[in-house]
Amino acid sequence: MAQSISIVLVLALAFAPLCLCGKTTGGYLYPQFYDRSCPKAQEIVNSIVAKAVAKEARMAASLVRLHFHDCFVKGCDASILLDSSRGIISEKGSNPNRNSARGFEVIDEIKSALEKECPKTVSCADIMALAARDSTVITGGPSWEVPLGRRDSRGASLSGSNSNIPAPNNTFQTILTKFKLQGLGVVDLVALSGSHTIGNARCTSFRQRLYNQSGNGQPDSTLQQSFAAQLRTRCPRSGGDQNLFFLDFVSPTKFDNSYFNNILASKGLLSSDQVLLTNNEASMELVKKYAGNQELFFEQFAKSMVKMGNISPLTGHRGEIRKSCRKINA
Repeated sequence: MAQSISIVLVLALAFAPLCLCGKTTGGYLYPQFYDRSCPKAQEIVNSIVAKAVAKEARMAASLVRLHFHDCFVKGCDASILLDSSRGIISEKGSNPNRNSARGFEVIDEIKSALEKECPKTVSCADIMALAARDSTVITGGPSWEVPLGRRDSRGASLSGSNSNIPAPNNTFQTILTKFKLQGLGVVDLVALSGSHTIGNARCTSFRQRLYNQSGNGQPDSTLQQSFAAQLRTRCPRSGGDQNLFFLDFVSPTKFDNSYFNNILASKGLLSSDQVLLTNNEASMELVKKYAGNQELFFEQFAKSMVKMGNISPLTGHRGEIRKSCRKINA
């Protein structure tokens, strides 16, 4: 009897999902979710992401950011991809996303290819999680197994998008509070901020640092002066809102730890980057650690991306598998 029980336990453990799984209401996320239903899913996502990044290096950062902006609003449920329609006000029009969120066409192309390969099977939410991982790897960053099995929402939240996503001019405490509301801590905040090792920011995102940081007509004292002068040449007091600047001017298309070294040199582009060093002791220590040890940063970034990807996913019978990522099923 005892032996038969132990055999059952061994079998149960052998077929249990990997520990990377996130336990969610109604089911698990686990990396092998599509192994039988759509075995080529990950290969298809990777191929299209690689092509998109080869065409435009900036796209890698855009796809990582899309996943982040999705997960912080109602969980990782692809709500950010929905266009406005009857009963739905799109999150694309929110302050953090308007004229800023991008990569939607790449997600569309992936979804179209997956619908041909295995119709009504792979969710848009999972596509975004995979695309974020692949974008990181393609640009030289760490890899990780992506837990899968998310389903897509049937609604969006414009108000959630406006209030939940950290803004570049938020105080450190406000940013940390927004992370804590999602079950993430200071370690996740600093590691995930490291994604700013790739990508661009618009002049409008950091202009106040150059001219009027505290409302007294003075630039941000935590921004290195010659770097600030250089930025002013293309980010004037008025106009040029959409002018793009590298978030990491040292290696703008390579996923590495130079972002943290830039912060130590007072050359973080956004206020939200520099406050990691100046406004909190725990985050300051983490910035120093990651600046000196890229492997440590990569390891934590991968863990924090899995953790973020596990924020309130729809599983089981909740939500749906959209046929088009831009609209709910009829």
